[in-house]
Amino acid sequence: MFKRYAALAVLSACISVTWADTAVVSTGEVHFTQRDGKELYDSVCLSCHMAEGKGAVGAGAIYPPLDDNPKLAASAYPLYMVMYGTRGMPGFGGVMDDEQIANVVNYIRTHFGNDYSDAIAEKDAKALRQEGYEYFDLN
Repeated sequence: MFKRYAALAVLSACISVTWADTAVVSTGEVHFTQRDGKELYDSVCLSCHMAEGKGAVGAGAIYPPLDDNPKLAASAYPLYMVMYGTRGMPGFGGVMDDEQIANVVNYIRTHFGNDYSDAIAEKDAKALRQEGYEYFDLN
């Protein structure tokens, strides 16, 4: 239960700056509206991982760098991280659809000094989704 509240606090802090521009409420659910990987990164990821993907340390947290990150070589790793999160990073599977997740992962894997050209497809994100999983969301 604590992890869920901690994830909520981190996610709230990360998106609070641009909330009005990044999410839409429709049919009672909140989802991000951007489709482009860079727009998603700038609106959702940048506040923790920074503009140049260098990461940050502060407020008792470590936000890992994305620049020249060899962990991004295996496409399943960033796909899983964005979908489900881990420790201090919330998963975005409840507020991004499969296409958005694929787009932001592709952006991260081809920028910040990363040159991983094997693109993630929407179907790859869809295949990773677990039926019945209680995704974190902002509802």
